[in-house]
Amino acid sequence: MTSFAAPVVAWHADADAAAPLVVLLHGRGSNETDIIGLADRLPRAAAYAAVRAPIGEGGGYAWFANRGIGRPIPESLAETMAWFRAWLDQVAPAGRPVVPVGFSGGGAFAGGLVLADPDRYAGAAILSATLPFDAGVPTTPGQLAGLPVFVAHGDADDVIPRDLLQRTWTFLTGEAGSHTTAMRDPGGHGLSAGVVDALAEWLGHLLRLEDVSA
Repeated sequence: MTSFAAPVVAWHADADAAAPLVVLLHGRGSNETDIIGLADRLPRAAAYAAVRAPIGEGGGYAWFANRGIGRPIPESLAETMAWFRAWLDQVAPAGRPVVPVGFSGGGAFAGGLVLADPDRYAGAAILSATLPFDAGVPTTPGQLAGLPVFVAHGDADDVIPRDLLQRTWTFLTGEAGSHTTAMRDPGGHGLSAGVVDALAEWLGHLLRLEDVSA
C-alpha cells in the first residue's frame, strides 16, 4: 500500500460546516490552485474545496498512475480513492451532500469515486474526461441508478481518446441509469464559459441553491 502525504486543500471563502460540499478535482499535471478559481462562477451558498492529487507528475500532480491517457492502473486508482475517502470522511460526515466536480484526469477520478460508492455522493460532474473503464470500478448497467450527473465534452477535444469520450457519453446517457445532463461544446480540451455557466445552473438546481455568481 502506497503511503501518501496528507491532502493539500484550497478552500473557497468560509462556508457553513453543514453547507453542501463541492470538491474540485484538477487535471493531470496541474494542482489545486488552478481549479479553485472555478468556485467564483458557481453557487455561492455551497462550500468549495480544491484538493491536490497525491502523485507528483510533470511539475504538478496526478490522481492515478496510468497505462495511457484516460486508462488508470486499477491498483493505483484504488489506493488514491481510499486516500481521498479518508480525507472526505473527516470534512464531510455522512449526511452532508458532497459533489465531486472533476476536469480531465480529475473527471476520471470523480467518475471512479461515484462508480465505486454511488450512495456516498449527491451527484458528480465529469468535465472533458472519460470514466475510468476497465480500472477496477464497476461499470455495470444501473451502477449509477438515480444519481445526478453532469457531463460536458468538447467536440474538438484532441487530448482524451475519442473512443473513451464516446464510451463515457454512451454509458452516462444510457445504461448507467444516472439522471444525466449532457452537454457538447464546440471547443477543445478545456472549460468554456458556456460549460461553466451550464455547470453552475446544474449545481444550483441539484443543491437547491438559488444564488449563482454572475
